[in-house]
Amino acid sequence: MIKIGIVDDHAIVRSGLKQFFSEHVDLRVVGEAATGREAIELVRTTELDVLVMDLSMPGQSGIDALAMIRAKAPDVGILILSGYPEEHYAMNLIRQGASGYLNKDCDPMEIVNAIRTISLGRRYITPAVAELLARQLDRKDDAAPHEQLSEREFQVFLKLAKGETAGEIAKTLSLSVKTVSTYRTRLMEKMNLSSNSDLTYYALKNKLID
Repeated sequence: MIKIGIVDDHAIVRSGLKQFFSEHVDLRVVGEAATGREAIELVRTTELDVLVMDLSMPGQSGIDALAMIRAKAPDVGILILSGYPEEHYAMNLIRQGASGYLNKDCDPMEIVNAIRTISLGRRYITPAVAELLARQLDRKDDAAPHEQLSEREFQVFLKLAKGETAGEIAKTLSLSVKTVSTYRTRLMEKMNLSSNSDLTYYALKNKLID
Protein backbone atom coordinates (compact mmCIF):
# COMPACT_ATOMS: atom_id res chain seq x y z
CA MET A 1 0.00 0.00 0.00
CA ILE A 2 1.42 3.40 -1.04
CA LYS A 3 0.72 6.06 1.61
CA ILE A 4 0.05 9.46 0.06
CA GLY A 5 -0.19 13.02 1.38
CA ILE A 6 -1.96 15.69 -0.72
CA VAL A 7 -0.93 19.34 -0.47
CA ASP A 8 -3.11 21.90 -2.29
CA ASP A 9 -4.81 25.06 -1.06
CA HIS A 10 -8.05 24.18 -2.91
CA ALA A 11 -10.26 21.74 -0.97
CA ILE A 12 -12.01 20.72 -4.22
CA VAL A 13 -8.67 19.64 -5.75
CA ARG A 14 -7.72 17.64 -2.65
CA SER A 15 -11.15 16.02 -2.60
CA GLY A 16 -10.99 15.16 -6.33
CA LEU A 17 -7.53 13.62 -6.04
CA LYS A 18 -8.54 11.67 -2.93
CA GLN A 19 -11.60 10.28 -4.72
CA PHE A 20 -9.54 9.36 -7.79
CA PHE A 21 -6.79 7.67 -5.76
CA SER A 22 -9.40 5.65 -3.81
CA GLU A 23 -10.25 3.86 -7.07
CA HIS A 24 -6.77 2.27 -7.05
CA VAL A 25 -6.26 -0.57 -4.56
CA ASP A 26 -2.57 0.16 -3.96
CA LEU A 27 -3.02 3.87 -3.14
CA ARG A 28 -4.17 5.31 0.17
CA VAL A 29 -4.41 8.99 1.16
CA VAL A 30 -3.28 9.28 4.79
CA GLY A 31 -3.05 13.07 5.16
CA GLU A 32 -3.86 16.44 3.61
CA ALA A 33 -2.47 19.97 3.89
CA ALA A 34 -3.52 23.34 2.47
CA THR A 35 -0.28 25.31 2.92
CA GLY A 36 3.47 24.78 2.79
CA ARG A 37 3.65 25.08 6.57
CA GLU A 38 0.98 22.39 7.00
CA ALA A 39 2.87 20.19 4.52
CA ILE A 40 6.02 20.39 6.68
CA GLU A 41 3.94 19.45 9.73
CA LEU A 42 2.31 16.59 7.79
CA VAL A 43 5.62 14.92 6.90
CA ARG A 44 6.80 15.42 10.49
CA THR A 45 3.79 13.65 12.03
CA THR A 46 2.61 11.16 9.38
CA GLU A 47 4.31 8.19 7.76
CA LEU A 48 4.20 8.90 4.01
CA ASP A 49 5.63 7.31 0.87
CA VAL A 50 4.75 10.09 -1.59
CA LEU A 51 3.70 13.71 -1.12
CA VAL A 52 1.68 15.17 -4.03
CA MET A 53 2.18 18.94 -3.76
CA ASP A 54 1.02 22.07 -5.54
CA LEU A 55 3.37 25.06 -5.87
CA SER A 56 1.22 28.15 -5.45
CA MET A 57 -0.27 28.32 -1.99
CA PRO A 58 -0.82 31.23 0.40
CA GLY A 59 2.01 32.07 2.80
CA GLN A 60 4.68 29.44 2.45
CA SER A 61 4.55 28.09 -1.12
CA GLY A 62 5.45 24.59 -2.29
CA ILE A 63 8.83 25.92 -3.40
CA ASP A 64 9.54 27.29 0.08
CA ALA A 65 8.37 24.06 1.71
CA LEU A 66 10.36 21.73 -0.55
CA ALA A 67 13.78 22.26 1.09
CA MET A 68 12.31 21.98 4.60
CA ILE A 69 10.46 18.77 3.71
CA ARG A 70 13.63 17.32 2.17
CA ALA A 71 15.55 18.14 5.36
CA LYS A 72 12.89 16.67 7.67
CA ALA A 73 11.91 13.65 5.56
CA PRO A 74 14.71 12.78 3.09
CA ASP A 75 13.07 9.49 2.10
CA VAL A 76 9.61 10.82 1.20
CA GLY A 77 8.96 11.02 -2.54
CA ILE A 78 7.73 14.47 -3.62
CA LEU A 79 5.63 14.78 -6.76
CA ILE A 80 4.98 18.39 -7.76
CA LEU A 81 1.57 18.74 -9.41
CA SER A 82 1.37 22.29 -10.67
CA GLY A 83 -0.59 24.53 -13.01
CA TYR A 84 2.70 25.89 -14.38
CA PRO A 85 4.20 24.28 -17.52
CA GLU A 86 7.26 22.05 -17.05
CA GLU A 87 9.70 24.36 -18.77
CA HIS A 88 9.20 27.07 -16.15
CA TYR A 89 9.80 25.17 -12.94
CA ALA A 90 10.62 21.48 -13.44
CA MET A 91 14.40 21.78 -13.74
CA ASN A 92 14.84 24.04 -10.71
CA LEU A 93 12.59 21.89 -8.53
CA ILE A 94 14.10 18.55 -9.53
CA ARG A 95 17.51 20.04 -8.71
CA GLN A 96 16.07 21.05 -5.33
CA GLY A 97 14.96 17.52 -4.53
CA ALA A 98 11.53 16.99 -6.11
CA SER A 99 11.08 13.40 -7.33
CA GLY A 100 8.91 14.38 -10.28
CA TYR A 101 6.98 17.25 -11.85
CA LEU A 102 3.60 17.06 -13.58
CA ASN A 103 1.39 19.75 -15.05
CA LYS A 104 -2.22 19.66 -13.79
CA ASP A 105 -3.38 19.26 -17.40
CA CYS A 106 -1.80 15.80 -17.57
CA ASP A 107 -3.81 12.59 -17.94
CA PRO A 108 -4.97 11.54 -14.43
CA MET A 109 -3.47 8.06 -14.89
CA GLU A 110 -0.07 9.70 -15.34
CA ILE A 111 -0.32 10.95 -11.73
CA VAL A 112 -0.94 7.36 -10.56
CA ASN A 113 2.00 6.06 -12.65
CA ALA A 114 4.22 8.81 -11.26
CA ILE A 115 3.24 7.98 -7.65
CA ARG A 116 3.97 4.28 -8.23
CA THR A 117 7.37 5.05 -9.78
CA ILE A 118 8.33 7.53 -7.03
CA SER A 119 7.23 5.12 -4.26
CA LEU A 120 9.97 2.76 -5.50
CA GLY A 121 12.57 5.44 -4.74
CA ARG A 122 12.93 6.47 -8.39
CA ARG A 123 12.41 9.80 -10.11
CA TYR A 124 9.51 10.26 -12.51
CA ILE A 125 10.68 12.15 -15.57
CA THR A 126 8.11 13.01 -18.25
CA PRO A 127 9.21 13.21 -21.91
CA ALA A 128 8.92 17.02 -21.67
CA VAL A 129 11.24 17.16 -18.65
CA ALA A 130 13.64 14.64 -20.25
CA GLU A 131 13.81 16.97 -23.25
CA LEU A 132 14.61 19.92 -20.96
CA LEU A 133 17.32 17.89 -19.22
CA ALA A 134 18.87 16.93 -22.53
CA ARG A 135 18.78 20.52 -23.76
CA GLN A 136 20.42 21.74 -20.58
CA LEU A 137 23.20 19.16 -20.86
CA ASP A 138 23.78 20.10 -24.50
CA ARG A 139 23.82 23.84 -24.02
CA LYS A 140 24.87 24.84 -20.53
CA ASP A 141 25.55 28.41 -21.67
CA ASP A 142 22.12 28.79 -23.24
CA ALA A 143 20.22 28.08 -20.01
CA ALA A 144 17.62 30.74 -19.20
CA PRO A 145 18.89 33.31 -16.67
CA HIS A 146 16.58 32.04 -13.89
CA GLU A 147 17.87 28.47 -14.38
CA GLN A 148 21.32 29.63 -13.34
CA LEU A 149 20.14 30.73 -9.89
CA SER A 150 20.76 28.67 -6.77
CA GLU A 151 17.80 27.24 -4.89
CA ARG A 152 17.69 30.13 -2.39
CA GLU A 153 18.25 32.80 -5.07
CA PHE A 154 15.34 31.34 -7.07
CA GLN A 155 13.06 31.49 -3.98
CA VAL A 156 14.03 35.10 -3.26
CA PHE A 157 13.68 36.04 -6.95
CA LEU A 158 10.07 34.74 -7.12
CA LYS A 159 9.10 36.58 -3.94
CA LEU A 160 10.65 39.87 -5.09
CA ALA A 161 8.92 39.46 -8.46
CA LYS A 162 5.58 39.12 -6.63
CA GLY A 163 6.24 42.41 -4.85
CA GLU A 164 7.26 41.13 -1.42
CA THR A 165 9.62 43.32 0.62
CA ALA A 166 12.99 42.15 1.94
CA GLY A 167 11.48 42.16 5.45
CA GLU A 168 8.57 39.92 4.43
CA ILE A 169 10.87 37.52 2.58
CA ALA A 170 13.27 37.38 5.54
CA LYS A 171 10.36 36.43 7.83
CA THR A 172 8.96 33.70 5.54
CA LEU A 173 12.34 32.10 4.84
CA SER A 174 13.73 32.61 8.38
CA LEU A 175 16.65 34.70 7.11
CA SER A 176 18.00 38.11 8.10
CA VAL A 177 17.08 41.13 5.96
CA LYS A 178 20.81 41.57 5.23
CA THR A 179 21.01 38.00 3.85
CA VAL A 180 17.95 38.59 1.65
CA SER A 181 19.57 41.77 0.31
CA THR A 182 22.73 39.79 -0.48
CA TYR A 183 20.69 37.20 -2.41
CA ARG A 184 18.90 40.02 -4.25
CA THR A 185 22.21 41.61 -5.30
CA ARG A 186 23.59 38.25 -6.45
CA LEU A 187 20.54 37.21 -8.45
CA MET A 188 20.27 40.67 -10.08
CA GLU A 189 23.88 40.30 -11.26
CA LYS A 190 23.37 36.76 -12.54
CA MET A 191 20.21 37.74 -14.43
CA ASN A 192 21.61 41.08 -15.59
CA LEU A 193 18.60 43.01 -14.23
CA SER A 194 18.64 46.29 -12.37
CA SER A 195 15.34 46.78 -10.52
CA ASN A 196 12.47 44.92 -8.87
CA SER A 197 10.17 45.94 -11.72
CA ASP A 198 12.64 44.28 -14.14
CA LEU A 199 12.33 41.12 -12.03
CA THR A 200 8.53 41.24 -12.12
CA TYR A 201 8.51 41.82 -15.88
CA TYR A 202 10.92 38.91 -16.42
CA ALA A 203 8.84 36.60 -14.19
CA LEU A 204 5.57 37.51 -15.93
CA LYS A 205 7.09 37.22 -19.41
CA ASN A 206 8.49 33.77 -18.57
CA LYS A 207 5.20 32.75 -16.89
CA LEU A 208 6.90 32.10 -13.54
CA ILE A 209 4.18 34.07 -11.75
CA ASP A 210 0.55 34.84 -12.62
